[in-house]
Amino acid sequence: MNLKRIFGAILTILGVVSLIYAAYIFANTTTAEQNIKTTIIYGVLGLLFFISGIGLVKTTKDEA
Repeated sequence: MNLKRIFGAILTILGVVSLIYAAYIFANTTTAEQNIKTTIIYGVLGLLFFISGIGLVKTTKDEA
C-alpha cells in the first residue's frame, strides 16, 4: 500500500467532484455575481486537485 498513490487517488476524486459541482452551479445559475465567483473558485480548485492527483498517481512507482 503506497501512501502517495492513495493520496493521489483522493486528490483526483476530490478534483472530479469539485469540477462536477462547478458544472452544476454553472448550469443552474442566473447572472448573479456571487454564483460566477463560486463557479470559478470551484472550477480552479477542482482542476488543480485533479491535475496534481493524476500527476501523483502517474509518477509514483509500484514497489511490490
